[in-house]
Amino acid sequence: MRLILVDRSDEIRRNFFPLALSRPLWQLRCGITTLEEKLAAKLVPRSLEGIGADDAAYFVPDYMADAYRARAKYPVNDMSALAGDDLMLVDPLVKAEDLRIRAEGKSEVGLDEQGRVFYARIVKNDLKKLVANSIEDFVASAKLRLPNVTCKLRTWEYLWDLVLANADQITSDFAAAGKCGIEGKVEKPGEILGSKTDIFVGSRARVHPMVVIDAENGPVYIDEGAEIQPFSRIEGPCYIGKESILLGAKCRSGNTFGPCCRIGGEVEESIIHGYSNKYHDGFIGHSYIGEWVNLGALTTNSDLKNDYSTVSITLEGQGAINTGSTKVGSFIGDHTKTSIGTLLNTGCYIGAMAIIMATGKPLPKFIPSFAWFVEGVVTKGFGRTGLYETAKVAMSRRGREWTAAEQAMWDAIFQMTAPARDEAIKRGRKAMFR
Repeated sequence: MRLILVDRSDEIRRNFFPLALSRPLWQLRCGITTLEEKLAAKLVPRSLEGIGADDAAYFVPDYMADAYRARAKYPVNDMSALAGDDLMLVDPLVKAEDLRIRAEGKSEVGLDEQGRVFYARIVKNDLKKLVANSIEDFVASAKLRLPNVTCKLRTWEYLWDLVLANADQITSDFAAAGKCGIEGKVEKPGEILGSKTDIFVGSRARVHPMVVIDAENGPVYIDEGAEIQPFSRIEGPCYIGKESILLGAKCRSGNTFGPCCRIGGEVEESIIHGYSNKYHDGFIGHSYIGEWVNLGALTTNSDLKNDYSTVSITLEGQGAINTGSTKVGSFIGDHTKTSIGTLLNTGCYIGAMAIIMATGKPLPKFIPSFAWFVEGVVTKGFGRTGLYETAKVAMSRRGREWTAAEQAMWDAIFQMTAPARDEAIKRGRKAMFR
């Protein structure tokens, strides 16, 4: 059986901007793993509880297909992958813990009450009934021509849902991984609080002297090759990704750091994708930060309003949306850079490829992608070329390549995000004239 993941709806995707601008939804992190890894872990075992997937295929927006194909294990936007095997098509935003579908059985399409396709189990003999001109036509014809069942599955609705659920997801992912103990090196003197069954230190990982690992309120997973330097404190639940380094960090509970991050200062209940730097002092809380981001020294965000009311966030291409939570920090897209002393407002949205210069006061709550925020206003700055050159240098320092496919994807993102940016630039010009 082949697992099919589809991420083609602009309306749904924009709820996960700016992170979803440059990656499919199933590549979003929550807990120890990505959404794809959670679904795969649920689906791979051949048992009554799992559907049993042998391989997979992906369908993503056309503008990111070439860039994603270069790093994907399975076919991308290849309609031929829908032939020759039984299929299980799954909405990548379905929460994996809710997914309980038997491998055996007739074809069926699982829908919510509004008709959204949550999954489609399609046996090979029924493929000839379906239209395979495009993935959209394929799904529509499956919904029309195969038996429908109504199902109630919980889904991720917005990017902040992942942040607010992160601590619990780390705990459940730790239990699912079934790992504990010390495979790397933990040097003395130091302190481990809580049960050692709630701590895993992977191979080649090094925990220096004068480090506190506190697993009293949740597990701590330190992945392969990670390094925890002296005077760091790690509170569980927490996941520290492969080859990441903590530099005397105050790592509060609920944090997920992807591979090859550099983390200092204080971080609480936040998700940081791989290859990003928060090297220096400053506080980041209840935030979601993309790849290749660099937060300058003393960059700090607010994650709680003075009146303790719920936080609203303005997403790209949408108005303000009430998160329903009193604790929400910042959402920062890939390749964005902040200067020293940057102050981020509660519920702040900063798009991808943005350059942020501190003003000595909290930033506006919305700064679009590719913006140069200078002297308190959004400007064009020096354009895309300089941003691409910086991205190329940053990636080369971690052994990654800036390819023509990457640049083509970012050119498309530049065009997609132009309306919000152009409007912000116009407002900036008016402010400067005043």
